[in-house]
Amino acid sequence: MIRLPDACGVLREYAPRTEPAVPAVPAAGSPPLVSRTVFSAAHVVADPFADTTPDGPAAVDWDATLAFRRHLWSHGLGVAEAMDTAQRGMGLDWAAAAELIRRSAAEAAACGGRIACGVGTDQLTGPASCLDEVRAAYEEQLAVVEEAGAQAIVMASRATAALARSPEDYLELYGHLLRQASEPVILHWLGPMFDPALTGYWGSEDLDAATETFLAVIAEHPDKVDGVKISLLDAGREVALRRRLPGGVRCYTGDDFNYPELIAGEDPAAGGRFSHALLGIFDPLAPLAAEAVRVLDTGDPAGFRKLLDPTVELSRHLFQAPTRYYKTGVVFLAWLAGHQEHFTMVGGMQSARSLPHLARAYELADSLGLFPDPALAEARMRQLLAVHGVAA
Repeated sequence: MIRLPDACGVLREYAPRTEPAVPAVPAAGSPPLVSRTVFSAAHVVADPFADTTPDGPAAVDWDATLAFRRHLWSHGLGVAEAMDTAQRGMGLDWAAAAELIRRSAAEAAACGGRIACGVGTDQLTGPASCLDEVRAAYEEQLAVVEEAGAQAIVMASRATAALARSPEDYLELYGHLLRQASEPVILHWLGPMFDPALTGYWGSEDLDAATETFLAVIAEHPDKVDGVKISLLDAGREVALRRRLPGGVRCYTGDDFNYPELIAGEDPAAGGRFSHALLGIFDPLAPLAAEAVRVLDTGDPAGFRKLLDPTVELSRHLFQAPTRYYKTGVVFLAWLAGHQEHFTMVGGMQSARSLPHLARAYELADSLGLFPDPALAEARMRQLLAVHGVAA
């Protein structure tokens, strides 16, 4: 038994599992995922021995970071690199992100893993003076991703949100970038719950109006858009948007609240549309998520939902408001699972969630059987509790 604090600070007994639910290492010869394209947005592992500060350059443990990506690829998932899960704009500076892109893309090429990388404007550390400056920043990052041999994910930009004054500004900026891209990209619409600085993206705080601008960008350049990643935590809005996408343009769900139903898709009588996935929650859920998609590959959506539906409570817990701090829970679970030797994050973000929040994350993840070594996870949870003054 282990004593865990609840949201009221009351200690209660919890009996941990003794066996994982799915193998930590997939069986040799596991088939690839075929019915859905699935990316996990992956976290970075900090160097815990670096003498740095929260606002200093990011110090990354490259060996552990790349090992985690090999773990994701081994299960058949793609890696969405240098995204907000990797703490872009929350501890990971552009210099470190560029190095991460180069290293991960080379690792992907070496092991045959799928990779797509975030293109943003976060090298602009101060306010941009004009949209031409924002465009140049996007171009610089797009060049880094394409030179690395990775697919580009054009992310929403704080600098764009600060300077764009109309839908036309977005149409012009994104039109230029899409014409310049050498291969089809993924467009990313990240909602303000993930980053308040992105409020009013696509030229309006009215999501209906913003959707029209977003679709207009795609309609003008359908040959340059592989897909769109929607992170608005609104299943109905995602379903409505994906029904309006041009043929051949995929919808990648970024909805960490409603992903099972969105990936499973609509009844064939309603058109059978579905979402692919590009999700931060698939960082801790990788083995289980891959197993669920393989069940879906056999034509068994009910079996897929049976595996994945129980994970939603954990995901909603990790992504609860303030949603942008979900990264702390993701890294915490990676530590408990043995993917890294410490619970330290770039920018000091390990302090962004409370002990009761982390305790509940441990309990939910353990109840799902996510930990390859439940005894190790329990021992590390006890270490964290002791640091916070909870006696064994």
